[in-house]
Amino acid sequence: MKGFLGIDVGSVSTNLVVIDEQEEVIASLYLQTAGQPIKVIQEGMRTLAKTLPERMEIAGVGTTGSGRQLAGVLVGADIIKNEITAHAVATSHMVPGVQTILEIGGQDSKIILLRNGIVTDFAMNTVCAAGTGSFLDHQAVRLQIPIQEFGKLALKSTNPVRIAGRCSVFAESDMIHKQQLGHALEDIIAGLCEALVRNYLNNVGKGKEILPPIAFQGGVAANLGMKAAFEKALGMEVIVPPHFEVMGAVGAALIAKKEVAKVGKTNFKGFNISDAHYQAKSFECGGCPNLCEVVQIFEDDKVIARWGGRCGKWENVAV
Repeated sequence: MKGFLGIDVGSVSTNLVVIDEQEEVIASLYLQTAGQPIKVIQEGMRTLAKTLPERMEIAGVGTTGSGRQLAGVLVGADIIKNEITAHAVATSHMVPGVQTILEIGGQDSKIILLRNGIVTDFAMNTVCAAGTGSFLDHQAVRLQIPIQEFGKLALKSTNPVRIAGRCSVFAESDMIHKQQLGHALEDIIAGLCEALVRNYLNNVGKGKEILPPIAFQGGVAANLGMKAAFEKALGMEVIVPPHFEVMGAVGAALIAKKEVAKVGKTNFKGFNISDAHYQAKSFECGGCPNLCEVVQIFEDDKVIARWGGRCGKWENVAV
């Protein structure tokens, strides 16, 4: 029984997914990165080893996300892909014919346009926190509402208030002002969802031709209020696919399956990497005026990978 592992390491969450030979998800983990990607990857591998069927053999591994290089070195990845490609592959698998992907994660958001199954355009917003999962979490804590109930409350609104959503600081101060005026909590939350959708469409989606089918994914897709706000703004159905919160990892696993089919073997190091001792260190290269910061990954006392230099000088040094 063969399985294919996908790992998506982001700034907020680290997601691990295993698919079977029929490309069905048989295990998935959503973990908080908490600034410790190495520790979290090892924790995830340890958990997977206990939950997967005993007969399951990992026949291929793919990594994606901002920490894809690190994850790839740790686990022995067969393919390391950017998150745009990973999300596009996974969504095309889950939502056949998808033409627009709206993705909002913990600290960034992106839009991906596909035509005939090919990515034709994309845009990312990594500068402003307004509309991301971390901002919504912060507001839920401030309002003393479980984040799981945030979207349900928004759907109860009959008169959403207009909130300035172009900046997280202004959005919060405007929410406080509306509370002081006596507006109902559900109307304020619905107004916030609509403001964040306006911000997304005016920034990330500006100038993009948004065509159906439209998929909404990333952790924020769990918020029913955000889904409803997108449908209201676009005038079209918005689909939240299965496994919406771990789509990057699903895509990495699907890509790994195809890669291994071509080369015939895997580089997977095994689940025992969860017991190894890894450490990341960096130094400044003085070889030229660029003064690049070169990152070194140690397994026990041995350097197993280097990256960060513009010229590739250190990457080419034998490790």
